[in-house]
Amino acid sequence: MKTKDWFTSWFNTPYYHVLYKHRNDADAQLFMQNLVSYLQLRKNAHIADLPCGKGRHSIFLNSLGYRVTGGDLSKNSIEYAKQFENNSLHFEVWDMRNPLENKYDAVFNLFTSFGYFDNDTDDISVLKGMKKGLKQDGFLVLDFLNVIKTERTLVKEETKEIDGISFHIKREIKDGFIQKHISFIADDKQHSYTEKVKFLDINTMKSHFSKVGLTIIDTFGDYHLHAFDKENSNRLILIAQ
Repeated sequence: MKTKDWFTSWFNTPYYHVLYKHRNDADAQLFMQNLVSYLQLRKNAHIADLPCGKGRHSIFLNSLGYRVTGGDLSKNSIEYAKQFENNSLHFEVWDMRNPLENKYDAVFNLFTSFGYFDNDTDDISVLKGMKKGLKQDGFLVLDFLNVIKTERTLVKEETKEIDGISFHIKREIKDGFIQKHISFIADDKQHSYTEKVKFLDINTMKSHFSKVGLTIIDTFGDYHLHAFDKENSNRLILIAQ
């Protein structure tokens, strides 16, 4: 049975984690250190990491002295992350379309974890839900890709060999989404998945944020927190309150 949402099935497979095992932890840690320094978050501040995947950002933030709650729709990822839990680090299965029930000093939405949904109202619901989870002076950090540069530099086709699996990848921009079609043979079966991330430029993001009453106070273009440049930045990092 095919699930309705591409991310529900794909993120819950072991193959997703094989394909992305090369993700750079040093980059992620540099970003987290720069971010908490910029936000001047006090030690023991409570951060929500949503969605958190297997918890790599959450675990590192916790090691810096913060209380962290990580949530993700993937049961497999949360089961894996739970082995790292302690008194100030917790993980739970969590759909980011639902409003946050607790209040946090900061809510982090990292590594292009937004714009998955066909309907714009779902994207708005995510922002509304995250805003509801912010304390009065809390920060929302949304780390997205810079779609303008992505469009210009799109690699339309490539093959990646990882752990004996040949991942055939095709990319296109179609129907308002950056689409990544992934096919491979593993465990004697043919697998096909498509990742879809909405083509959201900075103006669309500003409009979405404005609709839910979030004020963007800064924009950055990379994990060193250099200023955002529409043509050349790899990332679009929005800081809002």
